[in-house]
Amino acid sequence: MLKGKHVLLGVSGGIAVYKSLELISLLRKEGAIVKTIMTKSAMEFISPMTFKSISGETVSYSMFDENKPIEHISLADWADIFIIAPATANIIGKIASGVADDLLSTSILAGKATKIIVPTMNVFMYENKAVQRNLHILKDLGYIVLEPDTGHLACGYSGKGRFPDPKDILDAINVYSFFYVGDTPSKTFHGKRILVTAGASVEKIDPMRFISNRSSGKMGISLAKVAYLMGAKVTLIYSKVSEKIPYYIDAHSAETAVEMYNSVMDLESEHDIIIMCAAVADYTIEKPFTEKLKKGDDLTLNLVRTKDILYELGQKKTDEQVLVGFAAESENIIANAKAKLIKKNCSYIVANSLYTSGKEDTELTLISKNNEKQIKGPKLATACQLLSEIIV
Repeated sequence: MLKGKHVLLGVSGGIAVYKSLELISLLRKEGAIVKTIMTKSAMEFISPMTFKSISGETVSYSMFDENKPIEHISLADWADIFIIAPATANIIGKIASGVADDLLSTSILAGKATKIIVPTMNVFMYENKAVQRNLHILKDLGYIVLEPDTGHLACGYSGKGRFPDPKDILDAINVYSFFYVGDTPSKTFHGKRILVTAGASVEKIDPMRFISNRSSGKMGISLAKVAYLMGAKVTLIYSKVSEKIPYYIDAHSAETAVEMYNSVMDLESEHDIIIMCAAVADYTIEKPFTEKLKKGDDLTLNLVRTKDILYELGQKKTDEQVLVGFAAESENIIANAKAKLIKKNCSYIVANSLYTSGKEDTELTLISKNNEKQIKGPKLATACQLLSEIIV
């Protein structure tokens, strides 16, 4: 989604500056062209030459460079996406107050790009009422504020203010590049309450062994990411997954089919949109062993049916709710998915080949009672496309 995009990275002075180098590397792998603006404080931590070496592009830091006249305008005009990461309390306060006294603050005020702010600082600074007021001002002005992570901070304290994993920032940039043109979103999910399930259920044989399936959970996690980043209130219920769940998602573990059923049924009435992306087992072990089995003769396991969560949701669905199911098939993919759409009373069914499970790229067909739409690409991109069709 970022191939050929112009990303202008603003770097202000904090110990997390070094993590911006990894972000540049990830952006370049996605095909983005990255230029950097550094504040004087940022240069106290890392030299401009290091950023230039990683980005392969210019690094700017002076308002008064005779060789680059009116650079705060030319850089602002060049950028498709303007992100400040890390963004200190100082630069956040400047932008919120309209102060333009260096190259970074002047450039971001002059630009019409999609603007993303990643606050990074001591937990008490982040919680300070003045900083929170300034962040609210930025949001009201149309800036995108990506919440910091929570954890151990360089100052020795622990709490909110940590620089997010650069992969999480990259995902956010990808999502906003899909939905935003300049500083204007094509669609917003604010006010939507979305429940997403993800992953492969785990049905215990004994304390060590279990029956599961090949679902990676990547599609469900991608859907949760996109929905949250575009303003929805998201709850993710997950089973076994192969990908880290973002720090900002309200996530609840439900390993077994029974746990998934109970969690979904407890929460379904609170949500406008339910997306059942998890691969929930159709069968479970009737009587799991309480102790680890030893090797011996052949073993026969008695399997019993689990409750059909999607079917029950379809029976309970109100006219205001949107219910989305997934149909992973090995043959007759579209025909089987259409039959499932009717039987389970879904608003949409997403049909795909089960042989794409675990792969980064996928190919899906979004099916409603009156329409079919082919969607393919990386999972995050397909999640953007799916949600742009489902949420109106």
